[in-house]
Amino acid sequence: MTGLLVLLLSIGGILILLFVPRLGVVPRWRARQARRDRALVEDGLKHLLLYALRGQSATHESLAGRLRLPAKKLVRLLARMEAGGMIHSTKGHIELQPEGERRAREVVRAHRLWERYMADELRTPLEKIHSEAERAEHQLSRERLDALEAHLGHPLRDPHGDPIPIANGSIADVPARQLTDCLPGEKVEIVHVEDEPEFLLDQILELGLKPGLRLQVLETSPVAILAWDGERRLRLTRPQAANIHVCAAPDLAVRPPGAIPLDQLPERQPAEVVEIDPEFRGLARRRLLDLGLTPSATVVAELTTPFGDPRAYRVRGTLVALRRHQARHVWVRPKETVGEP
Repeated sequence: MTGLLVLLLSIGGILILLFVPRLGVVPRWRARQARRDRALVEDGLKHLLLYALRGQSATHESLAGRLRLPAKKLVRLLARMEAGGMIHSTKGHIELQPEGERRAREVVRAHRLWERYMADELRTPLEKIHSEAERAEHQLSRERLDALEAHLGHPLRDPHGDPIPIANGSIADVPARQLTDCLPGEKVEIVHVEDEPEFLLDQILELGLKPGLRLQVLETSPVAILAWDGERRLRLTRPQAANIHVCAAPDLAVRPPGAIPLDQLPERQPAEVVEIDPEFRGLARRRLLDLGLTPSATVVAELTTPFGDPRAYRVRGTLVALRRHQARHVWVRPKETVGEP
């Protein structure tokens, strides 16, 4: 009798270990499986949306390649998505339905906000943020995203230059074209760098190319694009150039007369702060304001390190150090240009 009781207690313990809600092995396995299934669906929806935003139509083949799914599993996934009212699938063509597009835009918003957070506040290298955001995008609730967006100062674009959807899902149109479409002599500004495939992104970043950089196209050929960044002649392969999207370089004359980026201010030259670039947002922008770099404040470049970066500036009686990538977003007018000593 005692042996039977021990056996029953052992069996009961095993059943509890396996099936107790939330803590048991089976419920936890099911929860992990549900998260994987949800991520797979959301990755599929995001793929369809990004194709649509580029004016292209995703195919079964492109989706299977993106999700790394064999044909049979892809068919089951599409059937589940269609049953949920997220897509409409016909032979060779997949179309997002309103519910699917809504979810896709939420995922894109989460991805791009998280990339902005990692780049601005965690200082994560650009080549590493995409894979991290791929994981985080499935775990962020709408409430957390709203709080994160407010914390970052409602940024307009992610570090790659892609527009960040706002809370209602709308995505601003960023007019741009591939660098391969440019003609010799054109002056352009990089507004977007594709983050896939990763090996091309790594090559582009190794060349120092990222959103905000201005180029002049020197030569084009069937195999390469030759460009000038103000300091170097750069040779890009056609695949590399196709992953770089540009617009016409903004005319600096739209800035207040006489304004220059702070990083170009000569040493010992006093200047008046005009503005901080409107698109320079989040914690990095708040730090500049907290340092006293507000409109009309006087700033003087007092010390340049042997390597030229960072540089020391005197603002409101305090010496502060700024990296070049920070100072270039502060526009100043040298005092002599406004008639001041």
